[in-house]
Amino acid sequence: MRNLWLGGVLTAIFAGMAVLSFLWTPYDPTVLDIANKIKTPSTAHPLGTDHFGRDILSMIMVGARTSIAVALVAVGIGMGLGVPLGLTAAARKGGLLDELIMRGNDLVFAFPSLLIAIMITAVFGASAVNAIIAIGIFNIPVFARLTRSGALSLWTRDYVMAARVAGKGATRISVEHILPNVTNLLIVQGTIQFSLGILAEAGLSYVGLGAQPPTASWGRMLADSQTMISFAPHMALFPGLAILLTVLGLNLMGDGLRDMFDPKLRRARS
Repeated sequence: MRNLWLGGVLTAIFAGMAVLSFLWTPYDPTVLDIANKIKTPSTAHPLGTDHFGRDILSMIMVGARTSIAVALVAVGIGMGLGVPLGLTAAARKGGLLDELIMRGNDLVFAFPSLLIAIMITAVFGASAVNAIIAIGIFNIPVFARLTRSGALSLWTRDYVMAARVAGKGATRISVEHILPNVTNLLIVQGTIQFSLGILAEAGLSYVGLGAQPPTASWGRMLADSQTMISFAPHMALFPGLAILLTVLGLNLMGDGLRDMFDPKLRRARS
């Protein structure tokens, strides 16, 4: 439970920053103030300013909003499409539909999210929406495989057999009996994919394929600071810490949720 609480606190801090950024930031992160460029942390600017004089704390707050929104929607896409595909594949185990779904998953896995983003960007241009699509597509086979593997072990259970005897079809059994019993797995995996989504968004923004200016992004903040790290390390330090602590918090929370849903694992660790 310690991991769950610590991860929850770290996640809540950055989620709170993202929500607060809709209402207030210390400075407007889109306004340039060249006279105050590359200022070290001070009372006026607690985390300093960047090479355009923008307040880094304000940019991190808005960047949290960007990263969380992109990762959350991408995970939603992965779950929304992957879970039904996994349930369908498990219900049709060994059939043509099962084979088509799993081979489709293999095809998507053959292309990393960055490559998918490059292909999408080449056609539609770089944007946060295209980053969401790229990360979401990569999440689909993750949830499809997890759902299928979890569902397969449940189709032989007595309560599923009883439902089949009662005349329930495969779709109804999947929704009423299988899905509720794989929800725990999906919650844990969703937390992990959420953290990976934040990393992916930062990586895509770093190479210019994510959110575009003037929208703040942690990844682009790192890209902007890479040539100035020797004399302005704070420009890279604080967005890097934001990414590190957010991903760490989500991973700790996922670890805690896994322990909570699996008492055997919790006892083994203790």
